[in-house]
Amino acid sequence: MKRRDLIKSTLAAGAVAALPTRLFAQVNPTSARDAKLMAIARAELERVGSKVWRKDIVGIADFGLHSASKRFHFVDLENERVASYHVSHGTGSDGEHDGWLKRYSNIEGSEASSRGAFMTRSWYVGRYGTSIRLDGLDQTNSNALPRAIVMHQANYATPEHVDRWGRLGRSNGCFAMGPEQFDRALIDLSGGRLLVAGSYGLAEDGTSTTPPVAQYDLLRREDGTTFSRTNPGVF
Repeated sequence: MKRRDLIKSTLAAGAVAALPTRLFAQVNPTSARDAKLMAIARAELERVGSKVWRKDIVGIADFGLHSASKRFHFVDLENERVASYHVSHGTGSDGEHDGWLKRYSNIEGSEASSRGAFMTRSWYVGRYGTSIRLDGLDQTNSNALPRAIVMHQANYATPEHVDRWGRLGRSNGCFAMGPEQFDRALIDLSGGRLLVAGSYGLAEDGTSTTPPVAQYDLLRREDGTTFSRTNPGVF
């Protein structure tokens, strides 16, 4: 190779390396599913407005999928990238322990997962080690802080648990992840960012699926009794 050609080649390589990450995302378009996740993240950020402090990365828990699926998505809007991991739902959401969420609840003692938007808060050390506090921003999850609904690590939320049992274990309503996966949450999602939970049912190929079970909200009457309102499909 001639010296002039070598210099041109070196300069070209340096120019490519200097391109911002967003341009690489345009060269390598995101998948159909990831595009939908980004749209959900942007819509939820617009809906909650100033209630969250940081808007670069959004966490989305898709409880419309089985717990064996990688249904917790870190949606990096600045770099247009999505990373997906496992996440557990609550015991009260899946009494049958078959891996499908059936019940959402905001009720103290329900041990069920809540749907809606959360803001991540500070770290603290609790029963499962370092955890992330969550502040519920909707009526459907407004009791997140008094219920101690948090993000934490758990050995029952690992890919190895899925390989052995075909599903994850269940939390008390918290967003439990495997230890290695939870490290990503500590770095990328804590400190005033948005976490959204709902039944989106987005498969890896981008198609929308409906859970094979009815999903509903467990609500509380004014007289203190509870009742169930069936609400199948996507919230």
